[in-house]
Amino acid sequence: MTGKIHEQEVNEETLYDLAELFKIFGDSTRIRILFALSEQEESVGELAEKLSMTQSAVSHQLKILKQSRLVKNRREGKQIFYFLADHHVSSIISQGMEHVME
Repeated sequence: MTGKIHEQEVNEETLYDLAELFKIFGDSTRIRILFALSEQEESVGELAEKLSMTQSAVSHQLKILKQSRLVKNRREGKQIFYFLADHHVSSIISQGMEHVME
């Protein structure tokens, strides 16, 4: 879809899904994780250290972000690295930052 989104083009299920997406962004811990991942991919341990959180807490939030298709991961040996799922997630983060910094 390009241009303006008209209400008649969007069904209720799509609007519900959009609201659920914004609920995911409504948690400051998840935003901190997404912001960190917008800079570079990280392991759970690296994120926990960077954000001064426990690995368990980071893992829990990453599970939610992964289920919401906002982050993906890759395995390198025993280590798992997380990164933003696509450019849309990065764009949402950067546009949100621009908005709050105005």
